[in-house]
Amino acid sequence: MTTDAAPRRSSLLATAALLSVTAMWGSTFFLIKDLLDRVPTLDFLGVRFLIAGLVMLLVAPRAVARLSPEARRHALVLGLVYGVAQILQTAGLAHTAASVSGFITGMYVVCTPLFAALLLRTRITALTWGAVGLATAGLGVLTLEGFAVGYGEAITLVAAMLYALHIVGLGAWSTARDALGMSIVQLLVIAVVCLIGTAPDGLVLPDNTRDWLSVVYMALFAGALAMLAQTWAQAHLPPTRSAIIMSMEPVFAAFFAVLLGGESTTARMVTGGLMVLTAMVVVELVPRRKVEAEVTHLAV
Repeated sequence: MTTDAAPRRSSLLATAALLSVTAMWGSTFFLIKDLLDRVPTLDFLGVRFLIAGLVMLLVAPRAVARLSPEARRHALVLGLVYGVAQILQTAGLAHTAASVSGFITGMYVVCTPLFAALLLRTRITALTWGAVGLATAGLGVLTLEGFAVGYGEAITLVAAMLYALHIVGLGAWSTARDALGMSIVQLLVIAVVCLIGTAPDGLVLPDNTRDWLSVVYMALFAGALAMLAQTWAQAHLPPTRSAIIMSMEPVFAAFFAVLLGGESTTARMVTGGLMVLTAMVVVELVPRRKVEAEVTHLAV
């Protein structure tokens, strides 16, 4: 295998892994919508991430011990950022429509290249910016039915910025060797943050087998496996490309809602989904020299 072929193969595998992550996330939307009628959001998130982290820790107990002090610190910071983003997004959802929340959360697609340029000094190409714009417009077509700016929208935008920082941080700090250990630390930190957020009202657990099966599925697949795949993939992909690929999440959510949730296909679903898909294809077709120049790993 040539020296050019090896990074290209890793990049393609990372893209496939990250796309699989967004598919797993998208598959949970109709499950979560049903579950949250009985279990508060932060209670669900805390239990979900706690199960995910503990299972991974039991499977690979030495993975965390193998992390360097710097890697542990980085994973702790990333987990805190993601956990706070979860709380802010949840709080914002109580004050704004779900469609608006979904669109504003998806603004991490725009925030990611901004933060990557500011923090990592990366150069974002005009074609990549065009893909970012197309993905954002596609998210708007797919999700928005009305828009007004208020408290809920503001804190949801802060959550989107934190998600973008998490993407940039993974791109800067994750390595393939540390992916498992960093994933475990992040999951456990996210669980602690969410459980602290729900502590004042007490912890509400699922009270039937069906709900527990949903929680376990989302913990093991859309939680543990997804975090591991994302952490590994972002060791090989620049943050902006990762964000655009991850913008496929609402497209998969719409697909599974139609396939398994009984919803009807609409012209907006198709149009918005095609716009986001086109953005992902465009950024994947950017010449490798330009794209790989965006991958910046920080040691401290």
